[in-house]
Order: sequence, then structure tokens, then C-alpha cells
Amino acid sequence: MYEVSLTESWFPAHGGPEPAPQTIGAMLRASTARHPGQPAMKALDYDGTVLRTWTYAELLEDSERLARALASRHAEGARIAAYANNVPEWVLLELACGLAGVTLVTVNPAYQKRELKYVLEQSRSEAIYYVADFRGNPMQDIADAVCDEIPAIRHRILLTDHAALFDGEDSGGLRDPGPLDPTQIQYTSGTTGFPKGALLHHNGLVLNGIESMTRAGVRQGDSFVHNMPLFHTTGCAILVLGGLGVGATMLLAPMFDPEMIVRVIERERTNFILGVPTMLVALIEEVERSGRDVSSTRRIMSGGSMVPPELCRKARKVFGAPIQIVYGQTETSPVLTQTWYEDSEEDLTQTIGQPSAHTEISIRDPATNQVVPIGEQGEICARGYEVMLGYNDNPEANAATIDPENWLHTGDLGRMDSRGYVKITGRVKEMIIRGGENLFPAEIENALLEHVAISEIAIVGIPDEKWGEQVACFMRGNAHARPDNTELKAFIRERLSPQKTPAYWIWVDEWPLTGSGKIQRFRLAEAFGQGAYDDQLP
Repeated sequence: MYEVSLTESWFPAHGGPEPAPQTIGAMLRASTARHPGQPAMKALDYDGTVLRTWTYAELLEDSERLARALASRHAEGARIAAYANNVPEWVLLELACGLAGVTLVTVNPAYQKRELKYVLEQSRSEAIYYVADFRGNPMQDIADAVCDEIPAIRHRILLTDHAALFDGEDSGGLRDPGPLDPTQIQYTSGTTGFPKGALLHHNGLVLNGIESMTRAGVRQGDSFVHNMPLFHTTGCAILVLGGLGVGATMLLAPMFDPEMIVRVIERERTNFILGVPTMLVALIEEVERSGRDVSSTRRIMSGGSMVPPELCRKARKVFGAPIQIVYGQTETSPVLTQTWYEDSEEDLTQTIGQPSAHTEISIRDPATNQVVPIGEQGEICARGYEVMLGYNDNPEANAATIDPENWLHTGDLGRMDSRGYVKITGRVKEMIIRGGENLFPAEIENALLEHVAISEIAIVGIPDEKWGEQVACFMRGNAHARPDNTELKAFIRERLSPQKTPAYWIWVDEWPLTGSGKIQRFRLAEAFGQGAYDDQLP
């Protein structure tokens, strides 16, 4: 840990001199030069068998091949979308975009037509690279239907069609983007109801991934199962770029399947695990059920919500390793704070650790933007190399998020102690964290308000032991007949991806209101917890 004794809630940048800014290509070439013959990536099938292995030299070669193909199709700075689950071609595309000076737009494979169309249009993508389907979602059909309505989309390429994917590799040339040039746009929802595209640069993603994995104790030659979605910064920055940067071997799982992953951990003797708490609970339950040997695990990283002490104790018992918490957001590439391996159980379970290397964290009064005294609540703010370039084509959101002194305002409330350890205490923005995924009420509300029988609506997070929070939908009706829950679920699933579907549907006759007429969401959550709506629960 960093030894500090703070007198105000402002942690200055620590960690020694900041490394020279670097690009994805420079990182990959440097790692390859150090250990060209070491396995860099193993692609797993759904049953856990290894389909193919790339050494570092082979991964660089294929990434450069694909980069030349991209350069033959796309001008420097062009935006292209990846709409796929965890297939190895996704990783190749990420690396190739960095080598070709093309910006990758990451898309959740659960997205439906409405969501996909918004992202493609808002990002100004000119191409989409997709898979045929995933978990019952007909992605190619969805993409084709959406792209028929967007004239700007000039290429639709199936990632598994290698002839089409690598077409043009003999005519394109590699490019040399700068460390602060954009390389990805990742979408994060906002309180306005529409996702915002965070424009992320090479250096932020590369250095943050390396710093996070280094503090997690991942070393050259270590291996891990990559079971996090690639469209998240956790998957494509921490695990892919960070993993490659420190010289580890990733075993890329097409999806999260606890039985398969535990079997691979035992067979491959992997050393590191990363997952949100719900994933870790599932892995622990599978180990206890199967009795498999997972003793090779040395480190575990988690985030997205606080880790209960009981889960930390179980992880130590089952895996023989503690859980290190990370905290951050898409806009910061993503990690801002992280606990240390040697931290006490109290710090591991009750805080989000100290700031990452070369990162300033301050706690500020949301009303005055002044730094608050030690121990007082305020908004968590960050300043450092990992902060995004800004939101794509959204100057209003930029101005609201990054202040004139370059502090990024996270929207999360917290406290800092004199050692620089931070605790999350709430959220300025009305965000719901379900299973480690951020959900925003306004987006769900806007979609449901299209139903003719709903006149007013409030989406609220309800505490849940398994998921952290569940989505509850409170509604006021009108003259139309009230739809049942089955109809409402079908309605929302046509518009938004499954994780945004409310778990509870509750009709109300009146709202608890503030003096200015705004709905008091916390009162709804309190009434729910007190059993006021039990007669409407399934």
C-alpha cells in the first residue's frame, strides 16, 4: 500500500514516474520481443476444449495481417463496430484496430435492433463485424435489418468468415497512431436515457490494464480464464491489453459457464481469476459441488459491487486467495482504485482500496466542487492519464462530467480516510448495479413509456442478495386495461437487452413526491422493503 497521511480528501498521484505514453501496437510488439514463443491466447470452445493457441509472435502476425486488411477498407480514424461474444477474432480486431489507426466501437451482444441502431448511428460507424448468433440472439439478422436502414454502413463482415475478414491484407499498410489518439468508443448509459459513447485513447487503455494486472500480482507466464465480456473495458482493457502487457496467457471463454471454467482452471492450472461477485459465487458453488482442484489460483480480482465478508472468507477457503476489489468506470479506462493483496479483511470488504498508480482521486462537495475534509461524504472525482478524451459528439455531457480543472466527476458518492482508502456510500446519479452491470432508470423508463397503458413510471433499484440490486418497475396506469407481467416483459424485451428487464412490476395509484413534484424513488424502495407491495409480487 502507499504510505500516506492525508489532511483532506485528495490523494495525489503516486507510483513513481509515469511510464512513457504508449500505443496498443507498441505494447504488443514489446511483449512479443520479450517472449515470442510463449502462448498469448488460447481460444476455448463451449465445452472448455482448446480450439487454437496463438503464441505472442503468432498473435502479432495475425493482428498485423488483419490491420492491413482493415487499412485497405477503412481510412485512418474510421469507426467500426464489433457486435459479438468472446470469440478470438474479437481480440484480433481490437489489436488490429490499434495497429491500423481505426476506432473500434464495442457493442453488447445482447443488444436488440433499437439499441444497436442507436450505437451505430451515434458513433458514426461505417462497418459492423459480427457473429451469426449468441445465446439465442439472432445477431446477424438483427444487424442486417438495422444496417439496411443506415446508408453509412459500407461493410458487414462475419468475424468467422476469415476470407472476408482478412480480404485486402496484401494491399493495406500498417499505420502509426499516437498514444493519445482514440482507439475505442464504449457506450455507457446515462440519466438522460440514451447511452453516451466514451472516446478512449491508446495510452489510457494500455497503461491502465497493465497497472491493474500488476497490482493484482499477475506476472509474465501466468495464465487465466478470460470469462468477462469483451465489449466491457474489464474484458478488453484489463484482461486483454493488461494481460498481454504483463506477458500472461489468456484462455478466452466464449461465455461464462461455471462448470466449464472450473474444469479449465483445474486442467490448465491457471493462476488468476477476475469476475463480478455473482460470478465468484457461482464458481465457488461449482468447486464445492464438483470438488475440483483449483489450488493453482493465487489472486482474485472483483468489482462492480462490494464484496461481502462471507464471500471473501469463502474465496480464501476454496481458492486459497483473497479477493482484491477494483473500482472505476468506462470513462476512466476503467480502473481508478484498487485494494492490495496484503490488505486486511476489513479493507478488502469495506473499501474500494487506494487510487491506482499515477492517478489523483478527490472527494468533492457536489454543490461547491470543493474538496471535503477527511471522512466526509462527497462525489468521487478523478484526474489522470486514464480519463477519456470525452463523450462522442456530446459537448453538453463533456461539460457536465469533466470540469475546467480536468477533474472527472464519477457521479458516485464516497468517503476517503487519512490513508487514502475510499468507501462508496451512494450515487449522485440514479444508477442500478445488477450483477456488476450498470443500469440506468431513464433508459428503461423511456422504453416502457411507449406502452399505451402506462402513463407514469419510476425504475428503482431494490437490494438483492444474489445480484446486488434488482430492477423494480413502479407504474401508474390510465384508461387502458392494465397489461399483465408476461405482456410487459415481452414488451421490454423487444426494445432492450435482457438484463434491463425488471424483476418486479408494481402498479401504484399515487407517488411519494418532493415539494417540487419529483418522485421520491428512495421512498418507493423503502416501502417495497417494508412489504407494502407484497400482494403484487410473483
